[in-house]
Parts: sequence; structure tokens; C-alpha cells
Amino acid sequence: MSFDPASYVFSQPSAPTVIRASTVLPARRENVVLRTSDGHRLVGELALPESGEVKATLITLHPLPTHGGFMDSHVYRKASYRLPALAGIAVLRFNTRGTGSPRGTSEGAFEEGIGERLDVEAAVQFAVDRGLPNRWLVGWSFGTELALMYGASEPVASEVEGAILLSPPLHRATDVHLKEWAASGKPLKVLVPELDDYLQPAEAMERFAVVPQARVVGVDGARHLWVGEKYAGRVLNEIVGEVLPGGSGGSAGTELAQEWNGPVATAQA
Repeated sequence: MSFDPASYVFSQPSAPTVIRASTVLPARRENVVLRTSDGHRLVGELALPESGEVKATLITLHPLPTHGGFMDSHVYRKASYRLPALAGIAVLRFNTRGTGSPRGTSEGAFEEGIGERLDVEAAVQFAVDRGLPNRWLVGWSFGTELALMYGASEPVASEVEGAILLSPPLHRATDVHLKEWAASGKPLKVLVPELDDYLQPAEAMERFAVVPQARVVGVDGARHLWVGEKYAGRVLNEIVGEVLPGGSGGSAGTELAQEWNGPVATAQA
């Protein structure tokens, strides 16, 4: 049975709530289905601000599904729990072809990042069709490969502002793709854990030097999976600083609230 985001039970605490990993803040959440041009149905969720304008839209691309990645990978889950309320940001999460989660399983089978091009295109087109503004790709691990390989070419490039990469391994994405990003001129922000298993900050600086507008940010103490509230919070601050109009471009001037004075729900672990 597919998880229903309407099942969250909100209550009003008597005092402000410290935001923790399982804290869910108010938003308009709905299960959605994306349809690819080769006929697959991809399951996902869209979380929108409960009221007011949508200031930016995150189209999230999850880690490798053959190694446990899916739309509920924890940084994306926390983004959907917090960013609509704290920053007015819409968060679109979905399972790429053949990937399953509590939301359900997307049709198709894993295609090593090749067929997934159509998944990226379907997600971006969904956001366009819904009128969601200021659209950004956010890739994590395998998701960074999809963002790099397909985000700077059409039909995606003209519909997104840029991309934010979390823990890029640069296994599938090559210098050809990086040069496409360079030619596009679109912003590319790259968050690289100091202790990453695949690509660490010094090498990342060298690899991404081919993209003049890329900003590589090394994060001390972090690992590939960004485990720990300290690191997940840093990622969310960096994302918000990049995508909001007039934002600081990074966490130095962006600090999301760590308490919420309003209704809250608790997600199941």
C-alpha cells in the first residue's frame, strides 16, 4: 500500500518545537505520478508551502537505487519535511525507474543512468506543467550523475536555473558533460564531504575546474551519506542559500530556523 502524506497527524505544542530528524512541519503534500516519454509511471511526492508564494522548486535526484537510494533518502526527506514551511520552497521527490520506497515502486527497471534520462525529463516537465517557478536540480551521489549528464542539454537545460550536487562520484559523468555545463553558464554548486568514499574536495576542485562557474564547497568531517543532523542541516542551508532569489549563495548567510512555533507531526522512522 502506498504511503499517504495526508496520514501525518499534526498537533500544536504548548512551546516551540526543536526541529529533529523526524519533525514534519506543515505543507501541502500530495502523491504524484510522473509519466516518461517511453511509457513508465514514476511515483513521487510534491510538498508545497502551505500558504504564500513558492519561491523556488527543488527537483531531487536520489542516490543509487542498487545501493539503497530512493526518494526517501534522508536529506531529501528532511528537505520535504522542512523547506516548504521554513523557506517557501517546493520539494519534488520521486523514485527513478524500477526504484521502490514506502510511496510505491516506479515502473521499469534500473538502466545504469541511461534510460533515467527520460526520468529526469519527466520530472522537470512535471514541474513546468504545474507552474512551479525557479526550478533547480538537486542530485545526490548517483543523482549527481543524472544532473550532470542531462541537466545542461535540452529539453532540460532551458527549464532549470542550475544544479546543486551532493557527494558527486563522477563515475558516469565525464568531462564531456562538465564542458556542457561550462558552456551553459548555469550555476553549479558542488558540496563535497571531506571524508567522501569516492571524490574528496581536493580532487573535486581539479575535476570541476573545467566548469568556470562551478563552486566546490568542501565540508569538514562529512561523509558521503551526510549522516548526522549537523551535516544534513548544513546541506539544507547551502541549498536554500543557493536557490532563493537574493540568497547568500551558501550557508554563511543562510541559517534555517532550528525551532518551529506551530503545528508539528512526527514521522515514523
